[in-house]
Amino acid sequence: MKYRAGQKIKLTSVDELLGVSNEESALDLEIEKIRSFRNHPFKVLDDEKMQDLVESIRTNGILSPVLVRPIGNDIYEMVSGHRRMHAATLLKMDRIPAIIREMTDDEAVVKMVDANIQREELLPSEKAFAYKMKMDAMRRQGVRSYSTSDQNGPKLSSWTIGEENGISGTQVKRFIRLTELIPPLLDYVDQKRLQFTVAVEISYIDQEIQKWLYEYIKDNGTVKLNQITLLRTELQSGAMTQAKMISLLNDSQPGKAPSSKVTFSEKKLREYFPPHYTTSQMRSVIESLLTEWRQNQEEIIEQLNEGV
Repeated sequence: MKYRAGQKIKLTSVDELLGVSNEESALDLEIEKIRSFRNHPFKVLDDEKMQDLVESIRTNGILSPVLVRPIGNDIYEMVSGHRRMHAATLLKMDRIPAIIREMTDDEAVVKMVDANIQREELLPSEKAFAYKMKMDAMRRQGVRSYSTSDQNGPKLSSWTIGEENGISGTQVKRFIRLTELIPPLLDYVDQKRLQFTVAVEISYIDQEIQKWLYEYIKDNGTVKLNQITLLRTELQSGAMTQAKMISLLNDSQPGKAPSSKVTFSEKKLREYFPPHYTTSQMRSVIESLLTEWRQNQEEIIEQLNEGV
């Protein structure tokens, strides 16, 4: 079944989402035996929604069991239910209803992502790392492209993830590109201080230069797509310094005319001066000649005006 871009995916129950069979039953599991999923990409925040969940559990208990998998020594890894477990901890509960299921690492990754990715108001960073984790797991499980791949990963796995979430495979790969950003820039994407499309373009830039970009954005507000496109073009043609990058970004700000600059190398200037002249002496001569030239131009203009 295919979904339109932007279409909401509706599932009939949590059991359907997690693939829970009728034979599986929940038991009360000690919370201290449960570990968070390794590299869990979804943030568990003590926000207003968490307080709503706490109040719901306080009143009604935990209606849907969490899903865990055994990882040895009577310890379990949380696959789905981090927010419920956090709420239970806030309520000082020591046990939580859980379904225990044997799963491989990759099976657990897919279940973990699928159980969380449909939540509303996910941050771009959460989607980025979730899609990447799932794509990597699918690749290891053998979900390959039909015939070709590109730099962002197998086409089939990205399009499969996209269809499951109502977006295109291309958009999935754009989200995954965000994982190449340095953390401060990714934070700016989450804060809507850096546009998504601009961030994707920045992700192709070396991380040392990304640090310069972060400093520039922190001081100047933001950057536009045309500025990053120009920067990437300049990076292909030669070395970049932080000062050169700042000048380029300033000159390419929307609505601002580029500044004109005329430069001469010292080697070129020395063709016109005796070898013993210092830099200060050369500058003095140049300034004197330019002053004389300007005066001559003013006289010429004045004569022309008088002639008229």
